[in-house]
Amino acid sequence: MNTRRLLQLWFVLVLLTMLAVTGWASTIQPMWQWTGLTQQPNHAWTIATLFDTYFGFAAFYIWVLYKEPRLMPRVLWFVAIMALGNMAMAVYVLKELRYLDHDDDLSRLLVRRNG
Repeated sequence: MNTRRLLQLWFVLVLLTMLAVTGWASTIQPMWQWTGLTQQPNHAWTIATLFDTYFGFAAFYIWVLYKEPRLMPRVLWFVAIMALGNMAMAVYVLKELRYLDHDDDLSRLLVRRNG
């Protein structure tokens, strides 16, 4: 199976899962009646938010997976992103921006693979 097909399947899975978990959470507590994460019932939207968050982390990691050809950086960045979330993602982007020259197009950031 080619990479494009895998990405299509992955993002269809993400979409269907998010529709299901959001629908489920809405049956527990409609969004317009949301009272925050500190009052009951809160578990449904907490779970939905965690799904959303980790799918976002995974989407970012797909880019990291593309950019990092070696196994060890791939593993270390996966652990960092899943454990630290947006903090690790910010560090990764800042690291990548360091390699750009001032006159480089941002497409170089997005498509250049690391050696």
